[in-house]
Amino acid sequence: MAKKFDGLVDFQVQSLKYRTRVTKKFINRKKYEEPDPRQIKSYIPGTVIKIYGKRGKKLKKGNTILILEAMKMRNKILMPFDGKIKAIHVKEGEKIPKDFLMVELE
Repeated sequence: MAKKFDGLVDFQVQSLKYRTRVTKKFINRKKYEEPDPRQIKSYIPGTVIKIYGKRGKKLKKGNTILILEAMKMRNKILMPFDGKIKAIHVKEGEKIPKDFLMVELE
């Protein structure tokens, strides 16, 4: 039979050992996932103003892929490395939420 979790967690910092109680909010939090460098997601909600890239287009590091307007500011979404665009999942004028997959790279 599995032991019921009592909220107590043991951890160690250098040679010191600690025991603490964690909250339900901490237990139910969204777990960290290492970002995939081939997926460009929106970090803030906004509107896609202009798309410069196309599917299959080769771009150099630093080239502008698209412009995302958020909170009256225009943010250039730049190519993080030399590569090719695999897919674009947004359209000009489209409003997108936070963490929306905008572009996939090869």
